[in-house]
Amino acid sequence: MPSFDIVSKIDGQTLDNAINNAKKEILNRYDFNDSKSTVELDKKTNEITIVTENDMRLKAIQDSIISRMVKQNLDPKSLDMGKEQYASGNMLRKEIKIKEGIDKETSKKIVKKIKDSGLKVQASIMDDQVRIQGKKIDDLQSVISLLRSDDFGQPLQYINMRN
Repeated sequence: MPSFDIVSKIDGQTLDNAINNAKKEILNRYDFNDSKSTVELDKKTNEITIVTENDMRLKAIQDSIISRMVKQNLDPKSLDMGKEQYASGNMLRKEIKIKEGIDKETSKKIVKKIKDSGLKVQASIMDDQVRIQGKKIDDLQSVISLLRSDDFGQPLQYINMRN
């Protein structure tokens, strides 16, 4: 029985490259001269930490990170922008979480969307991914096009297509 999996993952090395390029861009900008701004990527917790002096610089750093992610073909929807916090002195700190895996609510929305479409496929939730099974590959491809037309708040990848 043909099947495929729906997952939400981001390539760690590509993300690391995007963050490093954003750091280089920030170092070379004139408006960041004599700035104590830092951008750190923690690969274990999947968090980007930005520390800078003011709100304008924080926005510029975020825009730089997002533009570099787009250039590296990473979806910025995978970033979960947190709130700014005041660090020591007059510094601002912002932690941006990177969403990986499909949470239960999003999985339920995906399954509901597939069931409401009337396609003859079976959708099952497996931890942080959704498996779709059907008798025809054409039905599976219709599911992919159906899900691409909707926005679930995070990027989806369709992997492990099997006959």
